[in-house]
Amino acid sequence: MVTTEGRTLALERLRDAEEATNDLRDELGHAGVVLPSLRIDPVSAAGNEPSPLVDLGRCTVETARQLVAVLRRREQS
Repeated sequence: MVTTEGRTLALERLRDAEEATNDLRDELGHAGVVLPSLRIDPVSAAGNEPSPLVDLGRCTVETARQLVAVLRRREQS
């Protein structure tokens, strides 16, 4: 049986995962990178005690190269 405390913790984990996913989407967007499949993995977010994972998803080779370029620029800074 799931307690109210357990539900609250589960909701906090899901909200944190949503916030992290949205923050990552925003920051990647500022860098000119769009990961179209970026989302919370639904399987990891299911159940009474979810441990949500951020699924970066699939992207085109062009997007992968853009991400590499952004990371390399950051290394040089």
